[in-house]
Amino acid sequence: MNRLFSSAARTVSLSSRAIRAPATTSRLAVTGVRFSSNDHSAESFADFSKRYTAFFENAEDLFELQRGLNNCFAYDLVPGVDVIEAALKASRRLDTYSTAVRILEGVREKVENPKQYEAYLQELKPIREELGISTKEELYGEH
Repeated sequence: MNRLFSSAARTVSLSSRAIRAPATTSRLAVTGVRFSSNDHSAESFADFSKRYTAFFENAEDLFELQRGLNNCFAYDLVPGVDVIEAALKASRRLDTYSTAVRILEGVREKVENPKQYEAYLQELKPIREELGISTKEELYGEH
């Protein structure tokens, strides 16, 4: 019985050596460094406005417009009137009235208070009249 046990122990000992990693390790060479894509923190408000105004002026389909709106409104700032105007024009050019109304809703949610929202609406009044865009409140009443 002792002999059987020692034979089994030797087999386990040999098989455990086969599983172990080799004692020598190779060093990995660093071939490049990937920098974070968080360069937007250095972007000024004027650059942000120019970038998104150009983006909305060149939006070719609804998906691209909605992707741009999602990215634009994700920042911790309220887009400028010129950006909102370009987005409204793009939504009407792409024949998506509901998106135009949602843009104004997005502005309402981003501003700090109702006075700021009213200021945006006042500033955007000429373009809203030209494009025939109403706010959600004008369409459905105050909620």
